[in-house]
Amino acid sequence: MMQDALYVELADGDLRLVKLADEHREALRAVCAADADIWPIYSSSFGPGHFEKSFDILVSGAGRMPYAVFDGERLIGMTAWLRPDFSAQTVEIGNSYIHPDARGTGFNGRLKKLMIDHAFAVGIRRIEFRIDERNRRSQAAVAKLGCTKEATLRSERITWTGHVRDTALWSLLAGEWAEHCK
Repeated sequence: MMQDALYVELADGDLRLVKLADEHREALRAVCAADADIWPIYSSSFGPGHFEKSFDILVSGAGRMPYAVFDGERLIGMTAWLRPDFSAQTVEIGNSYIHPDARGTGFNGRLKKLMIDHAFAVGIRRIEFRIDERNRRSQAAVAKLGCTKEATLRSERITWTGHVRDTALWSLLAGEWAEHCK
């Protein structure tokens, strides 16, 4: 089954993606608290005061297959497979956050490459990224991966702050990834 093949632990050297579980709660809480100012641009907050509820929802399933992200033995963030549609062979990568000291180091690019390579290897043919229009850093990062911005989904969701969010829809197809990696 494609779901069982997709949601497995992944590694590339010291970069490891481990299925997110309650044992990661306290370490992830500390990592997420390292940049409390970032959460207003996310649809849900993992910052102080909101972490418990958001963590519980993330690990509850419901269309989410979350990972704890490790650099060696240090937990430095999270990411997830979202909205899998195995009959259409599509999945979204999202709910990604990494500690501020790992930003700008190339770590996020390695993380996304690991996930993208794996998804296409197990039969996914389309990967989506849904990003708040205000989040220019994330949009630039997926553009560097060779993704295409398809649309802006107007008033697509209401975030935890009450902001009515316009969402940029980006995608990457298996053939495009093969060309990008040449």
